[in-house]
Amino acid sequence: EEIQRETAYPDGKVETVLKNGCHLVFFPNGTWKKVGSDGKTVTITFFNGDVKQIMPDQTVVYYYADAKTTHTTYSDGLEVLQFSNGQIEKHYPDGKKEITFPDQTIKNLFTDGQEESIFPDGTIVRVQRDGSKTIEFNNGQRELHTSQFKRREYPDGTVKTVYMNGQQETKYVSGRVRIKDKDGNIIMDTKL
Repeated sequence: EEIQRETAYPDGKVETVLKNGCHLVFFPNGTWKKVGSDGKTVTITFFNGDVKQIMPDQTVVYYYADAKTTHTTYSDGLEVLQFSNGQIEKHYPDGKKEITFPDQTIKNLFTDGQEESIFPDGTIVRVQRDGSKTIEFNNGQRELHTSQFKRREYPDGTVKTVYMNGQQETKYVSGRVRIKDKDGNIIMDTKL
């Protein structure tokens, strides 16, 4: 572009105004700033390779050269981080976070302390604030983990519970109940 004027300052900074209205400012440390002809689009290229862009809608895109990470902050407060390994994190203004991992697993962190992970195979894991966990498998089975027991519910209605003391209880749809001790010995079986 053609230069309209150029000004050198005593501190070593040089400002160039182009005929198209763009302003370029070069700093002695190698950092430079470009203000677009609209006066609203600003790009700062730092001496270390980082780049900060401010868009007319006040969206800020910051690229960290060493980490190869882009951090975008939107005017509504949403922040999106994109990492070089393909991981993407969204930080919402209300405090919720959504992380998409390179394998496409999605983890949601809610403001009330709950977590939800959705795996590529369709399995969903939900963790409550108290540490209890619900796992929904893509085959229709469901597991509940608490500090007292682990329970698996099968699509046919069968429910198997393993207690922390090792005792197992299986309830079948037919009404049959089978209980085993921690060593696997049957201590009760109500065959109907």
